[in-house]
Amino acid sequence: MEEPNNINDSKYLRANQRVTELKRFYGRCLRGLLAIVVVAIINYYLNEWSHPWFLWVVLGVGLGIALKAIKLFGIGGLFGRDWERRKIRELMDKDEW
Repeated sequence: MEEPNNINDSKYLRANQRVTELKRFYGRCLRGLLAIVVVAIINYYLNEWSHPWFLWVVLGVGLGIALKAIKLFGIGGLFGRDWERRKIRELMDKDEW
């Protein structure tokens, strides 16, 4: 694939990358939900909720998805795309003599 030579090509490539990231995130959410359901069924089958150990899996999967969402969506401006651009600009400005 050749380098984008105008603004529209650059926008298209960024949008395409964003769609790919979103697809991966939603796939991760579905796999996490499936894992939770399977582990919950196993937990119920083994001890009928007397020891709900599957909640540890829920905690782990939920934490992983939450961290990925923060990275992907930049919730609250915390390390989102705008933060990256601002930080790059700040470091470039400092490097000028």
